[in-house]
Amino acid sequence: MNSTNFTSISNSSTINIESWFIPLDIINIICLTIVISLTIFFLIIIIFDKTCHTVPMMLVANSCLAVLLCASDILWISIFTLQRDIQSNQYQDIFCIFRGYLTYALCAVLDYSFLLQAFHRYVTVIYPVRLFWQLPRTQFIFIIITWLYAFIFPLLFIFTGGIIYNINNQICQLPLRLSFSINFAAICVYGIPILLIILIYFKLIQYVRKINQRVMPVNILFRAQRELKMVRRTMTLIMIVFTFGFPYAVFILISFFTSPPKYHFRIAYIFINISLTCVMIVLLQFTDPLKTSIMKKLNRQSNIIIPNETQMNRTIAF
Repeated sequence: MNSTNFTSISNSSTINIESWFIPLDIINIICLTIVISLTIFFLIIIIFDKTCHTVPMMLVANSCLAVLLCASDILWISIFTLQRDIQSNQYQDIFCIFRGYLTYALCAVLDYSFLLQAFHRYVTVIYPVRLFWQLPRTQFIFIIITWLYAFIFPLLFIFTGGIIYNINNQICQLPLRLSFSINFAAICVYGIPILLIILIYFKLIQYVRKINQRVMPVNILFRAQRELKMVRRTMTLIMIVFTFGFPYAVFILISFFTSPPKYHFRIAYIFINISLTCVMIVLLQFTDPLKTSIMKKLNRQSNIIIPNETQMNRTIAF
């Protein structure tokens, strides 16, 4: 094992701390705290508002839960990184490899949660009479399958010792280099769900164009266009993740030919953390039932306050 990439748990040593390390750590923690707060708020609304108890909202709740756990794991990583940077030392704690494993698993859960949303829209339009695919029980089974898959495939990296401690970035990850592990992770976490969502999107475009050329009932065309719009929104979410994860992809590509920048993981993770914040904001904007529920609660609060103030004025006047 290369001593420049790995240190034992019991040993620690002093490192040179760049001036931008600690501010970057603090920005990461702030972004992740905002994400966690938003996801908890959204999940509470979905759980307690009966109007949100639908299959599409169940899939949205699955995405929110994935974001919550993913952000919590990265926040855990960021806190330990900040602690080490402040102390100007490096060491691998006992949970470092486990946090690295969770990062790959939970990022996969998040991407496949978007795939499940797109797939549900697809079967609703293409197979509207096959109600089995639209049942909550069926979608719940799909959710369980994606979670099991996401937590099983990264076990390979633990059993083979692929996840190691990177000294310069204070994180346990697969080393970026031309290897089976990094290609396997990229395909399983990003490649498969993104390609399938794109395929579903183009299949729905073809379907909408086809029924536009036929004499079809207005309600069928309207439903197809509406579901296509929802898949387009899912595409927007996945493209946000892909765009802000682009630096990570670039570093992987660079590692196939030469050594990536020294602090590649620190740079890549700030973009990933910002993308999670953007995903939650866009998810709220795109999820009409959730947005409507929040607006109702805000309006209800304002309606409660206004009569009290009016009553107070009447009492004073009396």
